[in-house]
Amino acid sequence: MDQRMGNMQPFEEPEEVVSDYRQQSREFLAKSRQYLAEDDLHQAAEKGWGAAAWMAKAVAENQGWRYERHDEFFDVMNRTTRLSGDSRIRDLRPWANELHGCYYKRKRFLDATDIGYGLDQIEVLLDIMEPMTRE
Repeated sequence: MDQRMGNMQPFEEPEEVVSDYRQQSREFLAKSRQYLAEDDLHQAAEKGWGAAAWMAKAVAENQGWRYERHDEFFDVMNRTTRLSGDSRIRDLRPWANELHGCYYKRKRFLDATDIGYGLDQIEVLLDIMEPMTRE
């Protein structure tokens, strides 16, 4: 074993990578709702973005697509739309970027109701995308 990795073991199966991304996506969504309930709007919004990004990673990994940088999210989502044939993805994907942008706003300009609605939209997006991580 490579000593630099300590006790960490590298992923040996692509299915493990996809599963980990998918699970992390759902955990981020659950955590975003907790942060929203605690009125931590910055973290709620950012975890919503993370949920979308990590499910996109799961799809990309499962399909053999590149997704290593933030700017590749748009490409992965376009490919996901074509693969799924579900045009709702085009309407839902901007919510991920909207939530990500909230992280950089002053709290007084954030709206809990809007962030909650955005998280609802992200949940729909995840539900659409998740089957593409199991094919």
